[in-house]
Amino acid sequence: MHWRRRKTDPDARRLALALGAARVGLGVGALLFTRSTLKALLFGETDAVGTALGKLAGGRDLALGLATLASREDPATLRRLTLTAGLLDAADAVAMALNARDPNTRLPAIGGVLSGASGAAASAWAGKRLER
Repeated sequence: MHWRRRKTDPDARRLALALGAARVGLGVGALLFTRSTLKALLFGETDAVGTALGKLAGGRDLALGLATLASREDPATLRRLTLTAGLLDAADAVAMALNARDPNTRLPAIGGVLSGASGAAASAWAGKRLER
């Protein structure tokens, strides 16, 4: 069977790189400006544990975003990283949905579900259209 090599969809590539850049921005904010970023995400005041978890998530997003941007000339790696980021976004959406039951975290959890689900959907679309 002969497989035709597809060219990378430029819109999918742009979206994958835009998602990577957004992840870098969120990662820098969460890692270096943790309390301000958590407040912007509607978490309000946090204790030391919440701040530490925010930094942990920020480091993850920063590393994944930088790796995604670094793979801009390698379509196969860009695709894998985009799909990996989408899986992490889906997991974040599930985790945030579980927090929506708590009145103290309901509002940021709803925002987390919406952003995680939209990130997962965008990554899935881009990943499907990127060169295999």
